[in-house]
Amino acid sequence: MSVIEWKKDGTVAVVTMCNGANRQNLTFANTINSVFDEVLADDTVFSLVLTSSDEKNFSQGVDIDWMLGKIGEKDYDSIKQFMYGMNSVFKRILTMPIPVISAINGHAFGNGAMLACACDFRFMKRDRGFFCFPEVDINIPFLPGMIAFVRKAIPEYKFNELKLTGRRVGADELEQHHIIQKASADINELNADVMAFARTFQKKRGIFGEHKRRMYKSIIAVMEQEDPQFIDSLKLFVES
Repeated sequence: MSVIEWKKDGTVAVVTMCNGANRQNLTFANTINSVFDEVLADDTVFSLVLTSSDEKNFSQGVDIDWMLGKIGEKDYDSIKQFMYGMNSVFKRILTMPIPVISAINGHAFGNGAMLACACDFRFMKRDRGFFCFPEVDINIPFLPGMIAFVRKAIPEYKFNELKLTGRRVGADELEQHHIIQKASADINELNADVMAFARTFQKKRGIFGEHKRRMYKSIIAVMEQEDPQFIDSLKLFVES
């Protein structure tokens, strides 16, 4: 079974992360980029829903065990490929010529929360799951590009709080601060809400993509001009 699968539901591509906690490593990055290629090759797809098959997790973020293993093996090239691969994922979502909607069905921590923030719209169920940036507690700084694109999803005052406290928040609080479109009651309502919203889109890809490219031009510039110095030098952790 692949770590990420997709199916077509009318004009909606449903991309499902299906590897339990959906921790992100090089295989994850390569697979989701390949899935995006397949989705965009079908010109009858007009929206994309990103979700998870796991009952508890949307995505727990970076696969730290995998990363530490690569550090132990001194396989630094794999770590760099992963970091650039995930930046490619984020940039592709930011510029994708169709709306990308995350259905946050469980915990979204760290890079998992960032993955949701890269999307154009977010829904989350309220009966289980937290949204959190734990990086401040595990000595991992955000890349400049991450700061830039999370800011387009989270109001500055709330991002300041979440980033510097590492506090876990639920769907109701995210809805209150307009970070998600809706806090759905449970998984059934979440799926119904997201699919109903996704089906409202029939925008032409050319104009939709151009809107996104112009909106996020400065974010993409930060990712391409500032992130490489931190990735290439492997400044991924900070000594306490």
